[in-house]
Amino acid sequence: MKLVKSLLLGSAAGLIAVGGAQAADLPVKAKAVEYVKICSLYGAGFYYIPGTDTCIKLGGYVRADAIVGGAGDYGFNQSSATANGGSNNRLTNYYYTRARMDFNVDTRTATEYGVVRTYADMIFSYDTANVTGVAAGGTAFSTGNPSLGLYHAFIQFAGFTFGRTVSIFDAPWQSYPAGGPDSIPGGSNHVTGVNQFAYTADFGQGITGSLALEEDTTLTSGQSNLWNTTGFATAAAAGAAFVQGQYGVQSWGGTRTPDIIGAVRVDQAWGLAQFSVAAKDLHPSYYGTTEPTGHPGDKWGWAVQGSLSIKNIPTGAGDSLNLQAVYTDGASKYNFQTLFPQNFFMYSGSGIGAYQSVGFAGISDGVFGGPGGSIETVKTWGVRGGFTHNWNPYWVSAVYGGYAQLKYTDAGKALICANFAALGPSAGATCNPDFNFGVVGINTVWTPVKNLAFTADLSYSRLDQKYAGTISGANTAVATAAKPAAVYELKDQNSLTLLLRAQRNF
Repeated sequence: MKLVKSLLLGSAAGLIAVGGAQAADLPVKAKAVEYVKICSLYGAGFYYIPGTDTCIKLGGYVRADAIVGGAGDYGFNQSSATANGGSNNRLTNYYYTRARMDFNVDTRTATEYGVVRTYADMIFSYDTANVTGVAAGGTAFSTGNPSLGLYHAFIQFAGFTFGRTVSIFDAPWQSYPAGGPDSIPGGSNHVTGVNQFAYTADFGQGITGSLALEEDTTLTSGQSNLWNTTGFATAAAAGAAFVQGQYGVQSWGGTRTPDIIGAVRVDQAWGLAQFSVAAKDLHPSYYGTTEPTGHPGDKWGWAVQGSLSIKNIPTGAGDSLNLQAVYTDGASKYNFQTLFPQNFFMYSGSGIGAYQSVGFAGISDGVFGGPGGSIETVKTWGVRGGFTHNWNPYWVSAVYGGYAQLKYTDAGKALICANFAALGPSAGATCNPDFNFGVVGINTVWTPVKNLAFTADLSYSRLDQKYAGTISGANTAVATAAKPAAVYELKDQNSLTLLLRAQRNF
């Protein structure tokens, strides 16, 4: 009995010892770690990146657009030949849709030199296809409906900005003084970004001064056409391009000097005022297709712009009035801005028995002819404005408008109009590539819940062109628009566009 009792006690002691050893081997429960910590230094939405002193904020929006009567996102229906928005025939889209996601990343780190900031803004879109006629018969759909964009990608440090973002020349509202379409003239707009090196000095009391070198070297940023009117291979080629607003062969040379931009801004509780200047080097290529043909000398273009915003005006809390005006000489895209088509045509009916009427326009920084000719710069001016009224926290309405004029020099007109004869103008027809363009519109935005908005925007556009008479030559045919060679009346044109938009910000 004593033996049995000893065995039982020994076994129990052994099990307790083994259990104690195993328990000692178990890891001690770790203290809870706060993996995501709110960063309150830079406003709502920032968090510390775990293990660092850098704060990050993620944001963006999802948007759905439907445009009736237009051929582009929030645009207008007088676009280039490939889109057929201005053809007004069976190739024209009567409606247009776009689905878009914007995603942005903002990081900030406090240092002994101030805040180091990086910011990137990426766009993902899917658009309705356009249809074009083709010379061999039939039609073709445009490709590349899905698209990617990088609007911003910059580093800021000690007042310097390196990378891609909006121009310091722009008004803070870009080309949307109270909403409106992409096609409002009357000032610059680099909402899709421009590569730059900039410095901003803060003088206190809301006063800042900025200098920048900006790479406006493509037709999708701040550079318009630079035309060689004698560069066409044949008169037929010149005429076929002319009726689409392409008055010469594109003749930019390579990069030499970036645009030089300066701006002074006062931003206070009452609103803001800004004055901007820009200088642009017009660097052409050759008169012909090879080096021995020679080339014109460079010329400098320039632009000046004034912007004014008045907040909390007597009409209601949160109401605002935005105004701006611009003048350019050899820098037209600081007026007819980045998202405005640089050459376009529009067709409609005729009241004189012609097959149809047509209005076309071409925007450029300068024109030249060769051999031996120099650049004739193009002068423009424009105004733009908008008024926004808050009915209550859920409903906002706005009215807006823009108007701009473009004029060629007499020598520039002579170069361009030398190719006008290829269109078979009627006796007494007038060749004048100058034009005016205006946009007016109204919109209403409903915000039923925070960060969810529904917009309806109606805009009217008018092309006031200066050509007169009729054209009837073989070169009036435009294959991509399915337009035959016929008699066309040269006439002003207009359009009406309705945008419906749903947008959720996050």
